[in-house]
Amino acid sequence: MSDGSSAVRPGNRVGVALVGVLIGLVYGAIATVGHRQTFRLGEVTIPWGIVAALAGVAALLIGLRVLAGRLAAGAAALGVIAIVALLSLPGVGGSVLIPATLVGTVWAVGPALVSVLVVAWPSMSALRRGGARPNAPAATDPTPAA
Repeated sequence: MSDGSSAVRPGNRVGVALVGVLIGLVYGAIATVGHRQTFRLGEVTIPWGIVAALAGVAALLIGLRVLAGRLAAGAAALGVIAIVALLSLPGVGGSVLIPATLVGTVWAVGPALVSVLVVAWPSMSALRRGGARPNAPAATDPTPAA
């Protein structure tokens, strides 16, 4: 998995960031509406909406990170987090899309956690090139201390 930074030309960074934010806003709004969906099987309630919403956030960000780089994934993450924060506020009539329940709390915090993991994950291409970071201190003695 490469960082994709070579795929984006320097002049296109603003456009990539704007498209990333727009994609994040749209997906975050759709997933916010659907995160409370459940399936009832006898006495068991399966919250498939929150699972699908969080998996969708992860898939969106990983896909953007692979195809367009860390900038696009970070911009989309910003869009998802911003719309989830906005839609968690009560509306004019006092109605809420993200209630103060376990599922609502997971949805309010989950996209931010997924975003941090995907955007901050190290680039695999840098690890494949040499295995060591350029600024990492070199080991002086490879034998373990007794």
